[in-house]
Amino acid sequence: MKISKIPQYLFIYFILSFNISYASSFDQWKKNFKILALSEGVSEATFNNVMENAKFVPKVIEYDRYQPEFYEDTKTYISKRTSKKKVSSGLEYYKKNIGIINSVDNNFKIEKELLLALMGIETNFGNYLGKMDIISSLSTLSFDKRRSEFFTKELLTILKLIDKGIVDPDILYGSWAGAFGNFQFMPSTIEQYAVDFNNNNLIELKKEHDSFASAANYLSKMGWKKNEPCFEKVSLKSNIPKKFLNTSARKLKNKKKLKYYKKYINEALNYDENLKVALITPDADIVDNAKINDPAYIVFQNYELILKWNRSLRFGLAVCTLKDKIKNEL
Repeated sequence: MKISKIPQYLFIYFILSFNISYASSFDQWKKNFKILALSEGVSEATFNNVMENAKFVPKVIEYDRYQPEFYEDTKTYISKRTSKKKVSSGLEYYKKNIGIINSVDNNFKIEKELLLALMGIETNFGNYLGKMDIISSLSTLSFDKRRSEFFTKELLTILKLIDKGIVDPDILYGSWAGAFGNFQFMPSTIEQYAVDFNNNNLIELKKEHDSFASAANYLSKMGWKKNEPCFEKVSLKSNIPKKFLNTSARKLKNKKKLKYYKKYINEALNYDENLKVALITPDADIVDNAKINDPAYIVFQNYELILKWNRSLRFGLAVCTLKDKIKNEL
């Protein structure tokens, strides 16, 4: 079955098809999606093999609607993910894999403690990689209307990677959102940044070689600056204009040189005053009865790069906190 590239308007039709009364069922969505996938270059053999058992999973929708980083206060969120036990587990994991982790650090110029922190928070150092069928999860989220376009593209990407023999479909079990491996890469991240570090012609993101190298490559390509600051907790003066306070991770606004913000900060900060920074107050719009100015953080360029990994202000703070705690123990 050979189908030519379809127009953009038809692409929009397919990803929104569940809104149309005569295509409201998941089975109908799957038929429509097959037409789209084949037109995008996925072979019919791969589609039939991989998508045959794809199911609508109501639990995935439930997870999508309730995510803890949207409801927990910052102190609780960070403390859960940067505990003494977490640090201890990270050090133990590092000792067992010191050779490959140091090799990746040296090759990509990305701090080993940062890589350990990301893995620790994402999968508890590989102890929880997720048990959800990724194909069914992505299919469910593609069918669902909230972020259909995004997840349709992710599903198409993973099918193409399987078609090329880059990813083994038999091990695609991970998070409810379709993320996979030690660092929970989405399909588009695998496509753009994953590295076959041990040169066996397969991307194995559940193994140390490829997963650490891929995470380091991703951070390097994003522009991470080794050994430069991430954030600093501060207390703000009451006269600071609200317009300077970022409560969303989507895009940090009002980035200015540190010297500009000094007049609004109670502490003396020992950083280059010409560094561009932003102010975040992560609890303000989420936590009931939260103070407008507290907690507050000055964040630097490296912190903003972590937000490209996961668009959550709390996630970025937790990663950098765990990174520093692990570094202090190495």
